[in-house]
Amino acid sequence: MPQRSYLQFDVFADRPGAGNPLAVVLDCEGLDEAAMQAIARWSNRPETTFVFPPTDPRAGYRVRMFSPEREVPFAGHPSVGTAYAVLEAGMAEVVDGHVWQEGLAGVLPLAVSGEGATRTVSVRTPRARVVAVGERGAPNLAAPLRPFPAGRLPPALMDGGRRWWVAEVASERALREAEPDWDAIEALAGHTGSMGLCAFAFADPGSDYDLVVRALVGAGRRFEDAASGAANATLAAWLRDNDAFPGQDGAYTVSQGREVGFDARLHLRIDAEGDVWSGGRVCPVVRGHIDW
Repeated sequence: MPQRSYLQFDVFADRPGAGNPLAVVLDCEGLDEAAMQAIARWSNRPETTFVFPPTDPRAGYRVRMFSPEREVPFAGHPSVGTAYAVLEAGMAEVVDGHVWQEGLAGVLPLAVSGEGATRTVSVRTPRARVVAVGERGAPNLAAPLRPFPAGRLPPALMDGGRRWWVAEVASERALREAEPDWDAIEALAGHTGSMGLCAFAFADPGSDYDLVVRALVGAGRRFEDAASGAANATLAAWLRDNDAFPGQDGAYTVSQGREVGFDARLHLRIDAEGDVWSGGRVCPVVRGHIDW
């Protein structure tokens, strides 16, 4: 039975326990889809990624992403953490500040800066679009949004590879103290083909971040995500479309995860072409091998 390199990281974090956990398997030749799903179920991380040689000449590597329940076409924190793992292992090179990742969402660039513990990685996320703009009193939105006092922007259903409802909350305190109605969020996800609710608020003055986000997943296993690059990228597109960007020069920092025992920092930016980049730092936690 072959030994395969097995790593675990905290993504969007500068220390263990602060970010979103990710497992990465580097030596994946010979693993079929059933085996990858079984490993992801065993590791029980939000996602487990599997690295293969690329089939597209533009890419440095190829990745497949699995939650414990299913394959995922794209997600932010697995993209960022896998790129960090591949670079650390010397399996790909940074060219002109970027490494290129092949996956089900296509070939995507990841911007890389710094070295070692201070290295940051950001992925250019798939273009998000507005599917629908909702009303808080609508039958499908009234119950899931009831715990969250309304902010200025209306709620919207956004599609950035995965669909999320994004909803502004009146204040950071109101967002952090809210108790989600999980039955209502699950119903909303099911009725609209979405992941659930991405609730956000602008940060209190004097904070070292610009926005607070809570990503409440109602599709499949119900949970609050410690740090979601994809949800934040989808939200960034909604803020861009409404000229509501926080921060300066098209860049801002998000605090996420405190409500579930984490303390992640995500860095978002919009480039000159209007594309959203989602990233941050990666903290190695486990290095070893898996016999599978």
